[in-house]
Amino acid sequence: MSDHRITLNWQRHDAAFERGNFPKDHQVRYLGGQTLAVSSAVAYGGNVALADPEQMLLSALSSSHLLTFLAVAANRGFVVDEYLDDAECELGKNAEGAMAVVSATLRPTVRFAGDNQPNAEEYAKLHERAHRGCFVGQSLKTDVRIDARPLE
Repeated sequence: MSDHRITLNWQRHDAAFERGNFPKDHQVRYLGGQTLAVSSAVAYGGNVALADPEQMLLSALSSSHLLTFLAVAANRGFVVDEYLDDAECELGKNAEGAMAVVSATLRPTVRFAGDNQPNAEEYAKLHERAHRGCFVGQSLKTDVRIDARPLE
């Protein structure tokens, strides 16, 4: 199996470091050299201009579902022209009473090309198969919902 790595760097510099008052901004560097500036969620004192870990988790889930969906669609002879997802997740207390991402909803809208267009049942099954095969989705305890948008 493949190995996935990142390098995370946080530095205090000369800022305060006490309960509820410390810098939240940090950097994540990916293996390919890309760097992403990250902070905590705004509700927890984070920088609104930066991605937060919950958004990163949601983007990983959405991206993984997309990539699995594309593979499933291609395997079944459908050609995808465009895929748009308006996803969201919710923080709350999980069954153990700990704060967690308790739910995530993906809302993909897919446009297919050519004459081979899936009907509504086939479209739903493509998303169902993609969710079952999604590496990230299968790794989460979060309740993941797929609210696929109507075919275009």
